[in-house]
Amino acid sequence: MTWLTLLGGLLLIFLAAELFTNAVEWFGKHLKLSEGAVGSVLAAVGTALPETTVAIVAVVMGGTANTEAGIGAILGAPMMLSTLAMFITGASILIFSAMKIRKPIIHADYKVVGCDLRTFFLVYLLALVGSAFHSIPAAKFAIAAILIVIYILYVKKTMASESTTDEQSLRPLHFHRRVATPHLRIVVVQLVAGLALMLIGAKEFVDSITIAAGTLGISPLVLSIIITPIATELPEKFNSITWTRHRKDTLALGNITGAMVFQSSILPAIGMLFTPWALNAQAVTAIVIAILATSIIWGEMTLRKRLSPYSLLIGGALYALYPIAVFWLMPMLGYSVKVAH
Repeated sequence: MTWLTLLGGLLLIFLAAELFTNAVEWFGKHLKLSEGAVGSVLAAVGTALPETTVAIVAVVMGGTANTEAGIGAILGAPMMLSTLAMFITGASILIFSAMKIRKPIIHADYKVVGCDLRTFFLVYLLALVGSAFHSIPAAKFAIAAILIVIYILYVKKTMASESTTDEQSLRPLHFHRRVATPHLRIVVVQLVAGLALMLIGAKEFVDSITIAAGTLGISPLVLSIIITPIATELPEKFNSITWTRHRKDTLALGNITGAMVFQSSILPAIGMLFTPWALNAQAVTAIVIAILATSIIWGEMTLRKRLSPYSLLIGGALYALYPIAVFWLMPMLGYSVKVAH
């Protein structure tokens, strides 16, 4: 029953994320925001709401197991995006190329993507530094404040673009599919419905993953890092697949990298403010893998002035490193992934 409830929570979170993401794109259209702002800010924040909600609900519920599940949701998101989501994007480009739908060359605005990646490096390293000061509340809270300020400056820069969203790139609003341009009231109703379902799904998920971790004897943090993002990051993955099919590579990559910036700044800030944020070896490993995967992508963009889908495929191998590290290498070195009794 616990696993059925866990699956139900994941499906509810995914449904909520789909409703919210779909609505937030139309919300940006009504506000006449740029495509970059909608993709890297509104859509990124919208698709990050499941992880944010899971983390907040877990922290509010309290207790060691729930807190670990919340931190796992926070750290698992950037690792999933920088590895598995990039892998799926690269694979999609190659598959659509083989189907003669597009060419295997990635045509993207590397200035936009590069800015996202540089910001990601900065904020995620600060999140790691924050763990070193977990016993000094003032320093930890100061770092959390810096992360929030950096994200605000990032949003301000992204919003500076003047071009508006291309309506043809938007999918029909789920609550009003037969209308070319849905009314703002219907868009807001779908936004609220998505958020409400997200809260319900997050509550079910946190309860289930805590029970499942205890049953398996595995740390809730580790289980949450591996399981949570598989469902909660599906919107970014599906958005990127759709955009690569239509040769909109800037949107495909920007949706992922924009979400990475949000999830590596605002979510760790929440973690620092409301949890001890004393990251163990398993948590630090997730951060290191995410930075390593992103460094490979950023390195090719910087040195070769382009990006190959094959570089994105490397993310799949790096994602597989995490369970190998925590379930095989770390136990050999004396780091347990079991729940302490």
